[in-house]
Amino acid sequence: MKAISLYFFLLSISFYCFAQTQTLRGTVTDADSKIPLIGVNVVVMKDSALIAGATTNEDGIYRLENIPVGRFKVKFSYIGYQQQTVSDVIVTSAKEVVLNISLSESVNEINEVVVSAFKPGETKNEMATVSARPFTIEETDRYAGSRGDPARMASNFAGVSGADDSRNDIVIRGNSPSGVLFKLEGVPILNPNHFNIPGTTGSPVTILNNKFLANSDFFTGAFPAEYGNTTAGAFDLYERNGNNEKYEFSAQLGFLGTEALAEGPLSKNHKSSFLATYRYSTLQLFDLLNIDIGTNSVPKYQDAFFRLNFQLKNNASLAFWAMGGLSTVDILVSNQAKPTADLYAQNDRDQYFKSNMGITGLTYSKTFSEKTYMKATLALQGNMVNAHHELVYRHTDAEGNYVLDSLLPILDYTFYETRLSGAWNINHKFNSHWLMKAGINADAIHHNYIDSTRQLDTTSSFYYQYYIRWNDEGKSLLLQPYIQFKYKPSDRLAINFGIHEQYFAVKFLWPGETKTSANSPGIHQFIPLEPRAGIQYNLGHDQLIAFGTGLHSQQQSLYLYFYEPEYPGEQIPVDQWVKRNEAMGMTKAAHFVGSYSKLIAKYYFVKAEAYYQYLYDIPVDVHPSSFSLSNTGIGFSRFFPDTLQNTGVGYNYGTELTVQRFFHQQYFWMITGTLFNSQYKASDGMWRNSDFNTGYILNILGTKEFSLGKEKKNTLGIGAKFTMEGGHWYGPVDTTQSELQGEVVYEDSGRNSQQFPAYLRFDLKFNFKVNSKKLTHEIGLDIVNVFDRKNILTLTYVPNDDDPSRSTIQYSYELGRLPIFYYRIDF
Repeated sequence: MKAISLYFFLLSISFYCFAQTQTLRGTVTDADSKIPLIGVNVVVMKDSALIAGATTNEDGIYRLENIPVGRFKVKFSYIGYQQQTVSDVIVTSAKEVVLNISLSESVNEINEVVVSAFKPGETKNEMATVSARPFTIEETDRYAGSRGDPARMASNFAGVSGADDSRNDIVIRGNSPSGVLFKLEGVPILNPNHFNIPGTTGSPVTILNNKFLANSDFFTGAFPAEYGNTTAGAFDLYERNGNNEKYEFSAQLGFLGTEALAEGPLSKNHKSSFLATYRYSTLQLFDLLNIDIGTNSVPKYQDAFFRLNFQLKNNASLAFWAMGGLSTVDILVSNQAKPTADLYAQNDRDQYFKSNMGITGLTYSKTFSEKTYMKATLALQGNMVNAHHELVYRHTDAEGNYVLDSLLPILDYTFYETRLSGAWNINHKFNSHWLMKAGINADAIHHNYIDSTRQLDTTSSFYYQYYIRWNDEGKSLLLQPYIQFKYKPSDRLAINFGIHEQYFAVKFLWPGETKTSANSPGIHQFIPLEPRAGIQYNLGHDQLIAFGTGLHSQQQSLYLYFYEPEYPGEQIPVDQWVKRNEAMGMTKAAHFVGSYSKLIAKYYFVKAEAYYQYLYDIPVDVHPSSFSLSNTGIGFSRFFPDTLQNTGVGYNYGTELTVQRFFHQQYFWMITGTLFNSQYKASDGMWRNSDFNTGYILNILGTKEFSLGKEKKNTLGIGAKFTMEGGHWYGPVDTTQSELQGEVVYEDSGRNSQQFPAYLRFDLKFNFKVNSKKLTHEIGLDIVNVFDRKNILTLTYVPNDDDPSRSTIQYSYELGRLPIFYYRIDF
């Protein structure tokens, strides 16, 4: 009731506020050397009407005052450079708009090209030719169901789908989510999510708050040479600087937590700035309102970010930044009166789980001349995951309710990873035709894995005894040098080519470190050559064709190399335990992509891509089995490998189509469709559907805005999204083993021979924004799965002590209807 009263209060003041204006400013630089450009013409337009104009000064800075509240497009033009148009620039009354732009030098000065900010393929990275698109932070809020999460937002793109409603793992072209790379400020980062599980790249909640990110790039295949240690896709994320002229603040309250943001100048004389955010949540509101989030527990998490940016002399800058998150959840079944399926846990035990992730870094960049630019980042990052499980013994009373008998500790593990990461690159523009980018990524990794569990096999003579599965501490090293070139014979033709290399030492000794039996150096793996190439040709009439190819490789999740189970009764010294997979090699893939795109009547865009990927050297079981490591990387459980060998293969092929109307006249829509096939062959020699071979994906989404209030400065936005996708694959259940082990066990020979019904979901998003004097209020409601459709996720084991006639094998469903409310104020 209070929320409704607040809504009408804000609505009423919207009719009495004065006309609001704001400042739009920024810097224009050369895309390659980052040198400021003097005298760039900057024009602000509303549809075809001219609103304001300015030119950049000797520092490349432009400034436009008194821009009215609303959506605009901003055009940048400069002699000898390609003209650029940035569409959908949102101006509010509370915050200045800081729009920094880089222009690309034109080979033929008379041929200027207008580029839309939303045009897929026009990324920040000039070396990208295919399977790449930028995404703006506004997009992460605009799309219904995205929840401000870059990964969930990316699931709207062609070839991409979410693996599970309860998590933000993404499947790209049938590949495992574990093959997705996240880079922040040029450095590969550990899983940037709360409640993260070793070996995964997703989770229920992201740490990446869209309020501190700048516009970034997303890749789905045939990556440029600078992207390594990935076979599926990459997020290349950038941080934004705080406002260096004015103090600005934001606060938000909602179902997903309470958060605050502050930014402003550190010194008005030196143009340095700070940006800081903090978020805390218990998800308690969902529990109080009896809204099902897939578990009866109440997860708790908090995260924070800061960035200090210092403008130095001689076209240099230094940024000190940090990001981190803490999360914990206790999933208890011992207090349940009736058996309840849980998306996040097993149903026979109490589980206590927590994870922490953090990274801090220094980023230095410098423009040496009109031709040369350098950027370097040094970061220290760490991740900790801890879990404790207790087996629940209980009986049922006369009414069929559970009564707790006892709890038995059965599992404990703590995994630590610490990384010292460095990234260095240099751009050099020889002339308007030739550009070179070279660099190296280096990761020195320290790990400490401890895991023990109780023997629960009732047929074993060591029943109930603990045994160790991981007990290893050591260091690893990953080096990734690369060099790439871009050649532009004309403004119509661009050719990119380069080489990426990888060196991975599973166990590594620092210079001067004493060798022992515990830290003895392990297998060294060297990938001598990963060629990458791409070509783009402008056919004219706003048409573009492109082709890209490359070889790619990826190390396995680090903890898998050090699995060394010590079974009860084996009296073997610790230093003689066998690490079953220390010699496991990298997974490799060859990508081939063809693309055609066309801009129609300025506001409509069509893009089609066809691709083929051949995967090889995939780890599979040494014994005949359907297991392949390419099917892992999702869910809330680790993987416990037997001895693996790199003999598995697979392939993905498909076609993708994107039809998009850019935001114009207050509405936008996008349709993405994918038809694909994903197959693999394991050590049993049979070709099968991969776990992620849903066959097709369809997304239809759009947003309409309405201007309200006396001055038409307030907006009501309504967004919708419809998703249809093939169902998940599964196989026949081995009921005998399932009963013995208390979890679903499938028959190996029938793996992925059966498919669940199609996945369907409809989401809605409403947001009402009020621009008052120096304040912007926003109320939003995101409704996920509006019609509460029960999409089957998998099969799960649910004890039937309360009703022996009920099968213990039950369907586990995706999330039902989930309303997410928020209120935000900017000032």
